[in-house]
Amino acid sequence: MDEMLKKLISFGEAGLPALATFLATLVVLWFINSQKRVHANIRGSRYGNQIISLFVGILGLISVILVLPVNDNLRGQLLTLLGLLLTAIITLSSTTVAANAMAGFMLHTLKKFRPGDFICVGEHFGRVTEQDLFHTEIQTEDRDLTTLPNTYLVNNPYKVVHASGTIVSASVSLGYDVDQRFIEKLLKEAALESGLEEPFVYVTELADFSAHYRVCGFLKEVKQLISVRSELRRKMLDHLHSGGIEIVSPNFMNQRVLEKNKFIPPVRSHEHEESDRLPEETVFDKAEKAQQIELLKDTYAELKQEVAALDEKLSNTKDESREQLAKEVERKTRRLQAIKKVIGNVSPNKKA
Repeated sequence: MDEMLKKLISFGEAGLPALATFLATLVVLWFINSQKRVHANIRGSRYGNQIISLFVGILGLISVILVLPVNDNLRGQLLTLLGLLLTAIITLSSTTVAANAMAGFMLHTLKKFRPGDFICVGEHFGRVTEQDLFHTEIQTEDRDLTTLPNTYLVNNPYKVVHASGTIVSASVSLGYDVDQRFIEKLLKEAALESGLEEPFVYVTELADFSAHYRVCGFLKEVKQLISVRSELRRKMLDHLHSGGIEIVSPNFMNQRVLEKNKFIPPVRSHEHEESDRLPEETVFDKAEKAQQIELLKDTYAELKQEVAALDEKLSNTKDESREQLAKEVERKTRRLQAIKKVIGNVSPNKKA
């Protein structure tokens, strides 16, 4: 009994390095996870944290096996088994996890879109809220969050609405009995009143019973894309009806029995009540917060470069301007700390 107890104690003492290595690995992984908010101001930190955590976990397992109190033969077998397990995991998940990771790395490298941008891929449309190593999350027009695997984005063409402005358009088909110049004038007026700039009109098709028109205009503030699309169509109705133009197929008109000079558009009972709050403020709240964080990150990076340049200039300055430079460095450093704190507070993943 004493001999067995001595063996257990001896094995326990010999296993202390392995236990210490295992605990150290857990502490490092916890520290990396806790630093996500601290380094939230660094672009691409999410990818870096995930990759570092993966490698630390693998190295931790290898280190634990290397310091286990076992003979070299068994240690070699354990390392071989670990290698086989990792190979099997990579092989079996190559079409999912590994493929999504590679796709995420590719998207991050290309940098075609960022949180806050409007993106359309397949039947999905919305604003980007998160870009992860394995998936991309968008907020749709219904305020719902849709998670798209990165492989889906790589394998399908996606359209990104240009942040500096985009073209908004709407189509309508009208009869040949109305002068197209008059229609073009009314459609341009509708586009201008809906908030679009430099409007123009295309005649897209000459069908059997009607001509198809598409009015387009430049929208500088893309955050209002959804509401402006709706507003453009409303203004088209208003201007065409006020101009005495019926938006109805001539083929359908010829089959109706109407009184002479009967006019289809209903008479307004009251003016439309405008709301000060845009629907996008409610629909894309998470995407808006994500875009604010991206803008803060850009500001942080630019300010950090300015501070580094001032520090270098300060170290090479020995005249009376040194004190003024020191004050400027201190002021910008305080601003850096404030921005860093704000980024942590407005993070879209922060739990209430």
